[in-house]
Amino acid sequence: MYACLDLGSNSFHLLIARSCEGKAEIVERFSEKVQLGESVTSTGMISPQAFQRGVDCLTRFQNVIDNYPIENCWTVGTNALRIAHNAADFVDAARNVGFDVSIISGIQEATLVYAGVTSAILESDVLQMVIDIGGGSTELIVGRGREPLWMQSLPVGCVSWRDDWFCTLPADSSELERLLDEAVAAATAVFHTVLSELSNYHWVNSYASSGTAKMFSAVCEQSAPGIQGISLEALIAMRPLIIRGVLTGNLLPGMPETRRELILPGWAILTALMQSFALSSINFSATALREGMLDFMVKNKEPAIALAEFSSPSS
Repeated sequence: MYACLDLGSNSFHLLIARSCEGKAEIVERFSEKVQLGESVTSTGMISPQAFQRGVDCLTRFQNVIDNYPIENCWTVGTNALRIAHNAADFVDAARNVGFDVSIISGIQEATLVYAGVTSAILESDVLQMVIDIGGGSTELIVGRGREPLWMQSLPVGCVSWRDDWFCTLPADSSELERLLDEAVAAATAVFHTVLSELSNYHWVNSYASSGTAKMFSAVCEQSAPGIQGISLEALIAMRPLIIRGVLTGNLLPGMPETRRELILPGWAILTALMQSFALSSINFSATALREGMLDFMVKNKEPAIALAEFSSPSS
């Protein structure tokens, strides 16, 4: 049996699976909101509170894993552990719990995201774009079939954008409008750094994975019946509803309570991304990085080595 742990900047994920006739069969999934990346971009450190939340979560995950005959366990850390000065301390603490954490690069993260998303869609020869908005970074991949052709990891994420723009929310709607505009502009500036590279590719389909995409896919489908996935038109239309909901404390239909504090930064990043890349709609992918990890584990005896060999910076 396999165990895949994705230690993200916002959430930690555990996926347990078994191999059945050469294919992976998922047995259990667990996710916890840890926010390891809270304040990391401003302080350069994992805070003591976030550090403890992470260790506590890993302890609970270890208790789950102990119930299964796990033969292969792979744990990866992403953006928060890439940039935090005390990342090594957290890796040591995780080892004491029972997990050997590999901190992967942004390009390696993009490789696993692409593998995870494409594992659940029909293979075709058309170009496709895959997007993963995480807590501390956004991964962009253009590929054909199972092969990524261009990959990039950008320093924009819903937790870091919350810390930068929405840590203290004003009670005045006009001030909140201004903050939202500034957050969109800041995200747009980051996405525009890769526009010239992306102009070489003409993708047909686009897919977005992870929590921000899941939340806005659900909100879009609730706000505009008949819509599947994420619509830029629906995003723009829901802006005043989001602002009103934040000021009044009301949730939008389809929005989970656990992501209440991330709706403003998530909206800003997703809107900036879709406008920057002229995306009128995006399909939501329920599979992401951990499914990509599982794909690598099933196909390779040494998945971490295979990932290092497979991933290469985009040119």
